[in-house]
Amino acid sequence: MDERLLAMAGGGGVLGRGGMVTKVRAARLAARSGCATVIASGRGENVLVRLRQAESVGTLLLPEQDRLASRKQWLAAHLQHAGRVVIDAGAVQALRQGGRSLLPVGVKSVQGNFQRGEVVACVDESGATVAVGLVNYSADEAGRIAGQPSDRIESLLGYVDDAELMHRDNLVLI
Repeated sequence: MDERLLAMAGGGGVLGRGGMVTKVRAARLAARSGCATVIASGRGENVLVRLRQAESVGTLLLPEQDRLASRKQWLAAHLQHAGRVVIDAGAVQALRQGGRSLLPVGVKSVQGNFQRGEVVACVDESGATVAVGLVNYSADEAGRIAGQPSDRIESLLGYVDDAELMHRDNLVLI
């Protein structure tokens, strides 16, 4: 379930909506819940019966080793985001390799009109979604603290609830 599979899936299809890439993304969501998925043509003869009989039909996508916690499954499944924060390369690396929280210092810009507690997408500077999470500050507040170290939040906003814009417990990598 890596990016090579999505690249092979290509764009939208002629017969359906979204083509193979949509099916692969749905399989990725299922994998996060610990479910194996088979992508097979519905035009074949008795496809489900043949699968039940362990016949090799279609493409089998196995679940990830570690199931995501229920909260993170819920976050990953959100298709609608209240807004976006564009993050720099250092923040992308901290999220992906370090499993860290998103700090205001790693935010380049804020897009949308969201409130504290809403689901917001974290995108890299090219616009690719890196993660989604529950945001600790509104869009206005996030814009005011973007690019700043956490120890400046109180002086910029007049209060501080959290040092992170998104805590890693409320954030899931996409």
